[in-house]
Amino acid sequence: MKQIKIIFFIGFALMSLTNLAQKKQLPPIIDRELFFGDPEITGAQLSPDGKFISFIKTYKGTRNIWVKKTNEDFKKAKPVSADTLRPISNYFWSRNGKYILYSQDKGGDENFNLYAIDPNEALKKGQDVPTSKDLTNLKGVRVYIYELPLNDPDIIYIGLNDRDKAWHDLYKLKISTGEKTLIYKNLETDRITGWIFDWDGNLRLATRSNQDGSNDILRVEKNGFEKIYSTNSFESSDPYIFDKDNKKIYIVTNKGDDINFSQLILLDPITKKEEFVEKDPLNKVDLNSLNFSEKTKSIISTIYNDSRRRIYWKDKRFENDYKMIQKSFPNDDISFFSSNFDENLWLFNVSSDINPGSVYLFDRTTKKTTFQYSPRPKIPIKNLAKMNSISYKSSDGMEIPAFLVLPKGVDKKNLPLIVVPHGGPWSRIYWGYGGLPQFLANRGYAVLLPNFRGSSGYGKKFIDAGNNEWGQKMQDDITWGVKYLVNQGIADPKRVGIMGGSYGGYATLAGVTFTPDTYAAAVSIVGPSNLNTLLNSIPPYWESIRKVFYLRMGDPTTPEGKEQLVRQSPLTHANKIKTPLMVVQGANDPRVNKAESDQIVVALRDRGFPVSYILAPDEGHGFARPVNNMAMYAEAEKFLAKHLNGRYQASMTPEVEKRLKEITVDVSTVTLK
Repeated sequence: MKQIKIIFFIGFALMSLTNLAQKKQLPPIIDRELFFGDPEITGAQLSPDGKFISFIKTYKGTRNIWVKKTNEDFKKAKPVSADTLRPISNYFWSRNGKYILYSQDKGGDENFNLYAIDPNEALKKGQDVPTSKDLTNLKGVRVYIYELPLNDPDIIYIGLNDRDKAWHDLYKLKISTGEKTLIYKNLETDRITGWIFDWDGNLRLATRSNQDGSNDILRVEKNGFEKIYSTNSFESSDPYIFDKDNKKIYIVTNKGDDINFSQLILLDPITKKEEFVEKDPLNKVDLNSLNFSEKTKSIISTIYNDSRRRIYWKDKRFENDYKMIQKSFPNDDISFFSSNFDENLWLFNVSSDINPGSVYLFDRTTKKTTFQYSPRPKIPIKNLAKMNSISYKSSDGMEIPAFLVLPKGVDKKNLPLIVVPHGGPWSRIYWGYGGLPQFLANRGYAVLLPNFRGSSGYGKKFIDAGNNEWGQKMQDDITWGVKYLVNQGIADPKRVGIMGGSYGGYATLAGVTFTPDTYAAAVSIVGPSNLNTLLNSIPPYWESIRKVFYLRMGDPTTPEGKEQLVRQSPLTHANKIKTPLMVVQGANDPRVNKAESDQIVVALRDRGFPVSYILAPDEGHGFARPVNNMAMYAEAEKFLAKHLNGRYQASMTPEVEKRLKEITVDVSTVTLK
């Protein structure tokens, strides 16, 4: 990976002596390439027989799949794919290890095809990698992957929406030949959203989304379906996996008026009898995830996340292995993520708030741990900033959990602050390493990461408190976080910025329209500006959750709902913006269409207010290509430094400089369709 020489800045003209003193205490500027460039190695997986390790590494300028023998050095690895247009991020081995499969779209349009590679293919003259065979070979179609049955390693069950863009039909796909067999035609009246197979590869259950936003779990019968479990539009039920006897299904659910936090139950699909298994012992958060053994067909552990991750072990041998490893990494998170079929070899990752991760191989037979790689080994961990868990009260007294990253080496007083609202909004921020917060902290900013109401993981009441509150109480949760840090003396009220993507981009636009005096700079990345046009242009394959959007955001099909969405749309209040704004968009974004950014840019341009616009023609909902990310962040940090009196890295590679010019839009040329 090409490296840029790290530039050390002594200070900037026109800075106050106080700020200059603070700058001298900050660690040296860390090259943005180390944060946002291609990782040296990432995404490792063990082959089913444990003889090989696959991973992702740059080849011909783009992230591709490589393979090496498990006991070999990574320098002896060979590439097995050669995509030069878009990084490969998702791949997996077939059950017998004969193939490596991956999904890929075109320019971020999220229409994924499924590809297969035989890593042992004999290469012909002039051929540098094995053939990537397109198994689905369809245009404008999004492939879903449902199941890789253990009992038939040449089969994969997939969903295709080639017949109806809104609904995926179920197919059995033969990997070796690409032959597809239709199993079930998913009609508009069926509204099937998923399929669940048992340990023997038998299709047993399906999930259905109803027009009113409620959901059902169905038992698959020869002549149709039998409803066995139902939740309303504000409840969730996730059928996870069958028990080892193939009789009952584990479900993570928060069904019931008296149930707040999601919990684990066992459901008998025949008798419909429910059996409680577990909920958070501390009664603070939802059940986050299960770790399951395919060898014993039983639960290894359950995981809960609040300020830090908590693991509850069900398998004593795994627990003993974990505790043995933990002695070497007492303050880090340890995550087992890939094993061979016998589960005697495991890859695990060690990471923390200031450690982007290191991967090790663990032999459970010999108890030997062997270092494999670090994805970003050149990041100077000693110069990174700690991530602190905080909470504060919002406008109505609701307690808001958040994380705060404070720049290293300076007094924690009167700092420039950047708020980074997460996307979703039905997701959340977790404790751990984050490239963007560390990048901003290194530039001298305090970074606030709020889990505003509507965020997931904190119970049904907390997420429901965000219903119909876009730009209102959800935004208050962000604004009151700024007030809290100002009142604590941590943040300088005149140097507050906001920056986010997707819903975080919306919150950025809402921040500069609904509270125009709060922020001195703003960067909106793929952020919706008009909630009515957003909801009218959601991808067709989101039809199953359209009603939930209407219930949680506002219903554009009713006069009252449409009026509410107009009121909550930043575009409606664009005339109030007085904060310098930078807008970032992917031209092929199927979730937040390009028109969302075009509209706010044109509104500001037409009133003579300056606005910066970055538009990548080869990206979708967020940037995947490092050169685009590098160009965006180079411009963003310069923009933030200008308006918040921070510091930035002025240098960039010729490639990034060229790309930045290519994707910077002359706003006078933007037109609305």
